[in-house]
Amino acid sequence: MKEIVHVSRRDFLKAGVLVSGGLALGFGMPLRNMGSAAAQPGAPFEPAAFVHINTDGVVTLILNKSEMGQGVYTSLPMLIVEELECDWDKIRVEAAPVDPVYNHTVFGMQVTGGSTSVPTEWERMRKVGAAAREMLLAAAADMWNVKKESCRAANGVVYHTSGKSLTYGQLSRKAATMPVPKEVSLKDPSAFKIIGKPTRRLDTPEKVDGKAVFGIDTAIPGMLIALVARSPVFGGKVKSFNGEKAKAVPGVKAVVQIESGVAVVADSFWSAKKARDLLDVVWDEGPLATLSTAGMRKEYAGLVKTPGAIARKEGDPEKAAAAATKELGAEYEVPYLAHATMEPLNCLVDLRADKCEIWTGTQFQTGDRNAAARVAGLKPEQVKLHTTFLGGGFGRRANPQSDFVVQAVQVAKAVKKPVKVIWTREDDTKGGYYRPMWYDRFSAGLDASGKLLAWHHTIAGQSIMVGTPFEQAMIKNDVDAASVEGAQDIPYEIPNLLVDLHSPRTGVTVQWWRSVGHSHTGFVVESFMDEVAHAAGNDPYEFRRVLLAKHPRHRGILELVAKKAGWGTPLPPGRGRGIALHESFGSFVAQVAEVSVSPAGEVRVHRVVCAIDCGRVVNPATIEAQMESGIVFGLSAALHGAITFQNGRVQQGNFNNYPVVRMNEMPAIEVYIVPSTEAPGGVGEPGTPPIAPAVTNAIFAATGKRIRRLPIGVVDIKKS
Repeated sequence: MKEIVHVSRRDFLKAGVLVSGGLALGFGMPLRNMGSAAAQPGAPFEPAAFVHINTDGVVTLILNKSEMGQGVYTSLPMLIVEELECDWDKIRVEAAPVDPVYNHTVFGMQVTGGSTSVPTEWERMRKVGAAAREMLLAAAADMWNVKKESCRAANGVVYHTSGKSLTYGQLSRKAATMPVPKEVSLKDPSAFKIIGKPTRRLDTPEKVDGKAVFGIDTAIPGMLIALVARSPVFGGKVKSFNGEKAKAVPGVKAVVQIESGVAVVADSFWSAKKARDLLDVVWDEGPLATLSTAGMRKEYAGLVKTPGAIARKEGDPEKAAAAATKELGAEYEVPYLAHATMEPLNCLVDLRADKCEIWTGTQFQTGDRNAAARVAGLKPEQVKLHTTFLGGGFGRRANPQSDFVVQAVQVAKAVKKPVKVIWTREDDTKGGYYRPMWYDRFSAGLDASGKLLAWHHTIAGQSIMVGTPFEQAMIKNDVDAASVEGAQDIPYEIPNLLVDLHSPRTGVTVQWWRSVGHSHTGFVVESFMDEVAHAAGNDPYEFRRVLLAKHPRHRGILELVAKKAGWGTPLPPGRGRGIALHESFGSFVAQVAEVSVSPAGEVRVHRVVCAIDCGRVVNPATIEAQMESGIVFGLSAALHGAITFQNGRVQQGNFNNYPVVRMNEMPAIEVYIVPSTEAPGGVGEPGTPPIAPAVTNAIFAATGKRIRRLPIGVVDIKKS
């Protein structure tokens, strides 16, 4: 029995065993500093509600992370089940309600992001399972009047040395009366039975047969559908509107103005869509009506020629560059990017005078619940939020302003009916909160032997942390750590190094996007490092390898991926190989791409070889899938992705002009996982940063053409 149940259990925390009829327990970990995502050793715990064992033996796990395709509804249960010793076929999973006990152990709020689910829950979830096991053993020992040490647990059954046995279901009521152990012993990894083994995902069956409930699938009696007309320019406001034509569309129930625009409320999506198209809205477009990508590019290009806030400085880069035998420089640019989730944004709200109930696919439960309470004029505990499956998140559904939730509550408040606000694909693409546009300027100096003496990297781009709950922790001395990650902590041994930053404010709303700052620094750092290697007259792989002598995990994946890709062996005519590596979210990933470019400049990626060192492995099947996912996500952006502005307006709207990689464009992908005893790292995001530089470095190897601006599009080989 493997079933995902998306039902909030807020009262479960309060009523516990009286409601459940079985054993219920869990542990909360204290908030820590943000310096590490690993669980804090020896942290105290408190009773909560992560595990429920019913009298029929079914084990329900209440999970505090959102399932958006990354496999967390399987990996976290594996951690619990490993220590609980229960029957995997009797596992069910529920999304947790919003409650402090489910808070992220680092961020101090309920949130899924930063590739931190397994790293932060690695210890806590295992302790939950171990404590439940110990309480079941204690219950059996008490019922049999024997010592607990004479009992053992396996596959959902407690056995005694005499041969007696009781199932977990038979023991659940008794176990609920046992004291929660203050300390538990965890298995030595050598004894793992499920952790580290390829395991089929628990959520696959219902996603195949259509039973899975995503936010856009939710419905309640009396529910209406709403679409919102928003300003075509960021920061624009409604000056006036005429909704008479919209109101005349059959099925339309209301046309109301809210903070972000004008909402059309109807009994169906299509009625609301047709009516919205008939709205006559006059907008006050505000100061961003002349915003353009060309103008921002010019501004950023000027900024990087001036000193910025210093993120890192080693030695004297200016003096070293002046003494260098060879100097080189380059400028790179990457565009704004949309998250482009397969399921567009949506939120269902049932607002009453004294309570509010919400159904949505969210990564940011605490923030969304609190924002909804503020808009509704309620206390946070009066708002019940149900987390559904997410049809993709990539950070967009962890919005720091809770934009799509706030908007839905505002509409429900205005019409006084249950209402589901749906964003069309065009609404989502033009709706903002993008990965920022970045502009980078590099210079480097080499000595006569080709040794890298100096490296100067200046970055210009918007801060994503300003105005968020993380601003105070993440921005120090005018440096947003998310803007320079992957550049400030560059692993290559360079004696003289400077990384500085400009953080212009453009008015375009931005936030985290899959792999956050690494999505940009991975490309520019590894691309320019390739340029430096060629300028030094060295093989790009060997050049990197020498500079990583003091970084064994970086060097290890570099060597592994080169070996598996056949680096240095002959390729078919017209093909080139490119290599790149990047560390992010506690994991180390290297990739080699094999690429060809047609005479018309069309890029074809034939093969990608990926190696990852993510520390302890929970589910290798998930890691392989996430590397493939990160590669195709990053490849879509590298080949095609760009959000551009003209006259303050976003020029893209749907997949026709914001395309993603199609099946016929997909390369063959090979994934190799490094066995490791290090602490677990993240896997949802680290596969994305290396793919763009691996591809563009391969384009250079094949054609001699350097790609310094993304997306790649059609390569102008004539300018090579």
